[in-house]
Amino acid sequence: MDGGATDIAAWIDRELAGSRFSDERLGKRLRSLVHQLGSSIGSPLPLACGDWASAKAAYRFLSNGDVREDQILAGHFSATAERIRAVEGPILVLQDTTEFIYKRSRPEDVGAIGFAPMARGPGGHRKLHTVCGLLMHSSLAVTPEGLPLGLTAAKFWSRSKFKGTTALKRHINPTRVPIEVKESIRWLENMSQSNALIGDPARCVHIGDRENDIYEFFCRAFAEGTNFVVRTCVDRLAGNGSHTSNAEMAEFSIKGLHPITVPLGNGEVEETTVGIRFKAIDVLPPIGKQKRYPPLRLTVIHAQERTNPEGRKPIDWRLITNLPVKTAVDAIEKLDWYAMRWKVEVFHKILKSGCRAEDAKLRTADRLVNLIAIFCVISWRIFWMTMISRIAPDAPPTLVFTEEECKILDDVVGRPVGETSAPTLAKYSDSVARLGGYMARSHDPPRGNNVMWRGWKRLMDISIGYRLAVQSCGQLKATGLAYHGPEGLGEQSATN
Repeated sequence: MDGGATDIAAWIDRELAGSRFSDERLGKRLRSLVHQLGSSIGSPLPLACGDWASAKAAYRFLSNGDVREDQILAGHFSATAERIRAVEGPILVLQDTTEFIYKRSRPEDVGAIGFAPMARGPGGHRKLHTVCGLLMHSSLAVTPEGLPLGLTAAKFWSRSKFKGTTALKRHINPTRVPIEVKESIRWLENMSQSNALIGDPARCVHIGDRENDIYEFFCRAFAEGTNFVVRTCVDRLAGNGSHTSNAEMAEFSIKGLHPITVPLGNGEVEETTVGIRFKAIDVLPPIGKQKRYPPLRLTVIHAQERTNPEGRKPIDWRLITNLPVKTAVDAIEKLDWYAMRWKVEVFHKILKSGCRAEDAKLRTADRLVNLIAIFCVISWRIFWMTMISRIAPDAPPTLVFTEEECKILDDVVGRPVGETSAPTLAKYSDSVARLGGYMARSHDPPRGNNVMWRGWKRLMDISIGYRLAVQSCGQLKATGLAYHGPEGLGEQSATN
């Protein structure tokens, strides 16, 4: 895991040590930007930089032709690999795609992500307008307990780079379109990049939603000796080709029951039970690709809610995996691993709501991608801070916070009256969350990312004032004047 956080600059140096540029000054500017944007999360670039000279240097860095997103993230990828090597057990690699939407007078400089309907015209027909923006497909490594270790791969693009694929699908069966010319290739590329980074494919379990139900992905996983758990949406041919996987699964009875908690979206939860079926079956490739890809022996896990709840759809998950599933306990484990997929969406939420990546005013795709790559490092750090305090609440606070930050939190938030126990990471994380609006009542849920990034931003602002006060106090002592602290009126008296 991360070592003691004795200095923010030291953490940034460790995290970005693997980032290499043609000019050493670019590396220094990247470290400066991570510090500025990380200390002022969600602020516009000029505000985070503090003055015009720093802002101009930031704009020059982001628009420099020698700066690419892969160079910016290279150090973070290397640091992620080190954190993975420091823990034991399987590593869940969560894949997902997100969109960044922008409004620009010249949308062609950024690119398009799709179309959206406009208001109805005089004839009652809806017109479509092009949505300007970028897409990012990321792979986030987490432990089975849910601790995010960092990104292992990230790809950016706009739809203009795949122009013509949709038109091609109108003339032939989509399953006959080569994977190499489809956007879906990103799932395979991210898996291969993650396996190469980690260096132990057999330890990786790649998790994907229904968009990841790609036969070529399954074949690539077998070829690379890695594992996957994917939510399936395709009723594939199975056995000798005379029936489908769903038909074969329907012949098997429930092999176990599993209680789960379902959030209802209004702060309440509902307890329910799902019945579990699982079966290893022979899955066949699509008809148009049977000459290119072989049949695969895969296990299908079906978790279905036992009742029809009111006000929501019943839970009905069909997962497909190449991992062995011998018992209901094994099946439940795979269901729990798939449920972790939500964490990559939380990571994307921090990017958009915390770092406010969609509020950036940069005009071109290259500049925006470089900025988002920086935000990725900052967003992971906030996510890690939130989760590490839940998983290791009794760890020393210096695992995350500097001694100066701990002192500020003690002074500003305070410690409970009569507390004599040793300070813990959970205690100081609660203090940061309280700065962000967390009430920390006994019945409140665990602190989340929203209150953590708001609290962290306030803590960074308070730290600036703290350092100025310490500096002023030192100057007064150096000149022989007495300083009576901020609680007074700054009374000074000559001691000469």
